[in-house]
Amino acid sequence: MSTDHRASGRRPAAARRRSRRLPRALAALAAAAVLAGCSGEDLALPRSASDNADYYEPLWLGAWIASGVVGVFVFGLMVWAVLRYRRRSDDEIPAQTRYNLPIEVLYTIAPVIIVAVFFFHTIEAGEEADDSPEASEQVLVVGQKWSWSFNYLEQDGAGGQNVYTVGTPADRPTLYLPEDTTVEFELRSQDVIHAFWVPAFYFKLDVVPGRENTFTLTTTEPGTYEGRCSELCGIYHSRMLFTVEVVDRATFDDEMAALEQAGNVGIVEGSSATDDIAGVESEGSGEPTTEDGAEQ
Repeated sequence: MSTDHRASGRRPAAARRRSRRLPRALAALAAAAVLAGCSGEDLALPRSASDNADYYEPLWLGAWIASGVVGVFVFGLMVWAVLRYRRRSDDEIPAQTRYNLPIEVLYTIAPVIIVAVFFFHTIEAGEEADDSPEASEQVLVVGQKWSWSFNYLEQDGAGGQNVYTVGTPADRPTLYLPEDTTVEFELRSQDVIHAFWVPAFYFKLDVVPGRENTFTLTTTEPGTYEGRCSELCGIYHSRMLFTVEVVDRATFDDEMAALEQAGNVGIVEGSSATDDIAGVESEGSGEPTTEDGAEQ
């Protein structure tokens, strides 16, 4: 007397083995793709122009790999569940499970662990990036709607003077930096919140009215790079662009001398709405005051 495996709801052993092999095959293919050897540029990361890439590129690659592993695992489970528990007969009724405590604990705790690992490595990379040597160059960056001003402080190429360049939405400014040099950036805003971002620097920082934000990095690779505002700041936000030129020291000094010869001497900050706030002027004086009422 033969047994109909469809009527009994059971499958032959060979079919069960094939269904178990599928998730393993999918996982093996995914692992092979990930371990094939991808650089940051292969995963659409920018070409590095600063030492920040030493800290943040491995963080990004690790996040991509972790996300890929989780994605393959989840989709593998989905495919396995679809094939393993598909309907095999019209009168088949699957077992009704109201809840599964171990599974619910797993999908609650596992994401918390993953986020905690991401958080730990992000903080670690940030602390390592902040541990930079003392800067030999200082640049005061001023964001205004809708362009940038770059002030180069105490430049040898300009006789020790401060020089500057100012851009407009129609004429993007160029930020010159010497290669293999540690530079400190001081960021200020004259109106609304902007964000200073050079993708090749693997770093960006908000430019906030009334607050001075600073960061330090070391340039590594000469070349031309794109910079932009990454914080929505108004109608011409998309045109708040600038160019970064990382050049040798001689070329950098020549550019500073050219700014001096053009008369771009001093520090440009523009008219600031952040300095003209009602209630901070002393009586009978147009000078801004400190909180205790003393004129600055």
